[in-house]
Amino acid sequence: MERKKSKKKIVITVIAVLILAFILLNMVLLGAMGGAGPFAFIKKNKLKNHPGNAQAYHLESVEVKEDSPLKGKSLCFLGSSVTLGAQSLDVSFADYIGKKDGCNYVKEAVSGTTLVDSGSNSYIQRMKNNISKDEKFDAFICQLSTNDASKKKELGTISSSENLEDFDTSTVIGAMEYIIVYARQTWDCPVIFYTGTKYDSEMYQQMVDALLKLQEKYDIGVIDLWNDAEMNAVSDEDYELYMADSIHPTQAGYRDWWTPKMEEYLYSYLADQK
Repeated sequence: MERKKSKKKIVITVIAVLILAFILLNMVLLGAMGGAGPFAFIKKNKLKNHPGNAQAYHLESVEVKEDSPLKGKSLCFLGSSVTLGAQSLDVSFADYIGKKDGCNYVKEAVSGTTLVDSGSNSYIQRMKNNISKDEKFDAFICQLSTNDASKKKELGTISSSENLEDFDTSTVIGAMEYIIVYARQTWDCPVIFYTGTKYDSEMYQQMVDALLKLQEKYDIGVIDLWNDAEMNAVSDEDYELYMADSIHPTQAGYRDWWTPKMEEYLYSYLADQK
């Protein structure tokens, strides 16, 4: 009888150890790959060691452009990991533009989130709940999220209406229309979407195409890095420096590749809005 109890105790102990080991392994993987939890430092250290995130590219290295056309402007950036700078130590083009061009800015960005309104962290919910309606923005700049493509969200169709209540926000296009109209009504400022640079995604290509059609309907701004021939002509060597993966730039990528192109567009587009 005692021997049976002892064997049972050993089995229970082994199972408990295996469960704990499984949990620990998942926590380590979450930290190493997702940058979350008590082992988040693993990914952070890896990112710090990427050549594109070297100290030479840090925000502190940026010189202020005293005669910038954006100086004193107030900008709002809404997006997910690319707007956040998830692979570049939470520094993105938004921060470089803010410092270099002397802007005031709001960066409302959460990794893994979608345009499609499928929860409290969706673009729409964060736009409505986290950004004050009393802000005075000179431009509202929204990321065309790659997460909608990777999560295979329904693309949807362009509405014949321009009323908020008529948009199907469970679709990508409906969510984009909602964001455009809500931002205009709430902050009375130009609305600009930006795309990521080219990567292997048929769904994201469809989203870019839909965005360009929405540009025709609403006369919004579009910073189209996806179809930009100059952006796509970057050398393999520079691409390795500029990108942490096929979607996320490094600090070098933001500072030297994305930011100049986005600044150029903003300078011109906002000047035309006067």
